[in-house]
Amino acid sequence: MNAHKYIMKTFLSVVTLSGVAGISACSTTGTAPNSTGATTLSDSSIFANVNELDYSASLEQATIAAGDMLDIKVFQADELSGKVRVDTNGQISLPLIGALTVAGSSPIEVENQLKVLLGQKYLQNPQITVFMENFTNQRITIEGEVKKPGVYPITGSVTLLQSVALGEGLSSLADDKKIVLFRRIGEKTKAYHLDLNAIREGTMRDPYLRGDDRVIVHRSDSRYWLRETATLLSPLSTLNTILR
Repeated sequence: MNAHKYIMKTFLSVVTLSGVAGISACSTTGTAPNSTGATTLSDSSIFANVNELDYSASLEQATIAAGDMLDIKVFQADELSGKVRVDTNGQISLPLIGALTVAGSSPIEVENQLKVLLGQKYLQNPQITVFMENFTNQRITIEGEVKKPGVYPITGSVTLLQSVALGEGLSSLADDKKIVLFRRIGEKTKAYHLDLNAIREGTMRDPYLRGDDRVIVHRSDSRYWLRETATLLSPLSTLNTILR
């Protein structure tokens, strides 16, 4: 009888230990996909490297539109220099040259045009600079948890922090660590994860925005903001990669 009790007690102990080990194994196995999923959603499969962004103002990227003010300087020919506004037809009128269509061109392209036109008849090796004071055709979109979301024209060079100020600052529900910048580069759209708090503290650089950039500020209680970002970035290909 005592031997029988001993055998049964030993058997139950083994079963109990096996069950605990099985539960522990299931628990470990169950958490692994979540951990892996979090890593997948936060790595380069969604976000591009922030070092690709612009950290110095560049006037050459802007294109000229009606209403823009151009400051044209022709060295050694002050009478040909001055400020001129682009009319509704996208043209400017200049001494010796007359009407010149500049809409859709960059300041550098206009400089090259003027060098050719003035160099043909009037000046030898002319030195010309064209500075665009207004960028009325450059617009950015600010969405999500800002006090005044909308589409804003860019005047001059605007950084991410300045763009948030255009939206009158973050709302009380915003998470300043969940800022996503979408940028179209050729045929591809890229997403960049930015941290406003880190920018304010100086541990992350404040990038300059380009025309057509889209900034989305996510809520602090948003659990699925990475998945939402992936969907906006590439509704089919990115999600297929994540869910594979």
